[in-house]
Amino acid sequence: MVQDPAPPRNPGMPLELDWVEQVRVNRSAVERRAATLGTRRSVKKEWQAGWLLRAVTCMDLTTLASDDTAGRVQRLCAKARRPVRPELLEAMGVQRTAVKVGAVCVYHAFVETAVAALEGSGIPVAAVSTAFPHGLAPMETRLAEIRASVAAGAREIDVVITRGHVLTGNWTALYDEVRAFRDACGDAHLKTILATGELGTLRAAYRASLVAMMAGTDFIKTSTGKEGVNATLPVGLTMVRALREYGERSGVSVGFKPAGGIRTAKDALLWLTLMKEEVGDPWLHPALFRFGASSLLADIERQLEHHVTGRYSAFHRHPLA
Repeated sequence: MVQDPAPPRNPGMPLELDWVEQVRVNRSAVERRAATLGTRRSVKKEWQAGWLLRAVTCMDLTTLASDDTAGRVQRLCAKARRPVRPELLEAMGVQRTAVKVGAVCVYHAFVETAVAALEGSGIPVAAVSTAFPHGLAPMETRLAEIRASVAAGAREIDVVITRGHVLTGNWTALYDEVRAFRDACGDAHLKTILATGELGTLRAAYRASLVAMMAGTDFIKTSTGKEGVNATLPVGLTMVRALREYGERSGVSVGFKPAGGIRTAKDALLWLTLMKEEVGDPWLHPALFRFGASSLLADIERQLEHHVTGRYSAFHRHPLA
């Protein structure tokens, strides 16, 4: 699978408060639209297998557990290099080297381990930063963590915002915060986690998305995966429409990353359908779309094995994913 070249980074723009304040979201209409994603399009047989392979290439293969070890991260990186068993790829007529994940996502403590394990693969390391998952450390501490992860070799930084800025409508503070994160990243790409399950409304998610993009984030991301409510299709649809509007006004393409609770191949197909129907084929590539995923890969590999053999395998037959 030849990947399209990455689009130019988002330089950001001055904060436009009038634009932010005029945002309105019809929740019932959004929920109705989200409910049709699984009914209006059906992907079967070899087309489904192709879409699932595409989903694999858009994964940020992730381990963010309190009991992570260097060994676990190394195993995850080995799986990132060869996410689908070679015999399945051969049976589908796909080159062994054609499928690899979009990135490996780890805590700062394991960035150097992951960078060493992925050397020569072309797979970037993403580090969660800024006092993940709550983001309540002093600002200088959060900026220092970003700089340390970049110095250790991280090429992408997933940051968390101060939710209170959104909840109180302090858009200037949110803009300044994300802008500071962007500056601290240097050449590393910035993915801004909004933690939408804690923002209360779809309108708040849309507004926060706009402000983060104005401040220069390269991706907007739904969740840390640690909230009570993580990625949902209505909030995803809301954020994707925000990035579409931002692109229409600025001419800049911003990426999107749903994370948390996406565990099955069926889930992956729904999210890919959302992206194709709302923003088109450019957002079906890792340069502009990522899944935050851990257990998702195992179910996708099971579905691919069923496509090849007609039989489902047990989860325990699949390596760490």
